[in-house]
Amino acid sequence: MKKPVHNPREVAEIVAVQALSFIAGEPERLGLFLAESGIGPETLRTAAKDPQFLAHVLDFIMRDDATVKAFAAASQLHPTNIAAAHQALNDPHWERDVP
Repeated sequence: MKKPVHNPREVAEIVAVQALSFIAGEPERLGLFLAESGIGPETLRTAAKDPQFLAHVLDFIMRDDATVKAFAAASQLHPTNIAAAHQALNDPHWERDVP
């Protein structure tokens, strides 16, 4: 059994990886994301190890209410938890617990 994660930044990174998987699940959304991020599909896995890239993933999700709602439904997370993860990755001083 995995040890639970309590570090808000680590949890936010997990949410961002889930968001990346969600983005990758729809070719049109993935194409838009790749075009905006300037990376190719072959470097996606490597980029996912970078916390700044993960912050960009959540930036992409948070930009559109419909995308937030779709990701929330797919990940079974409340939209406010996604917003908290977004803030945790974009603000290194954020200390509130995230999902």
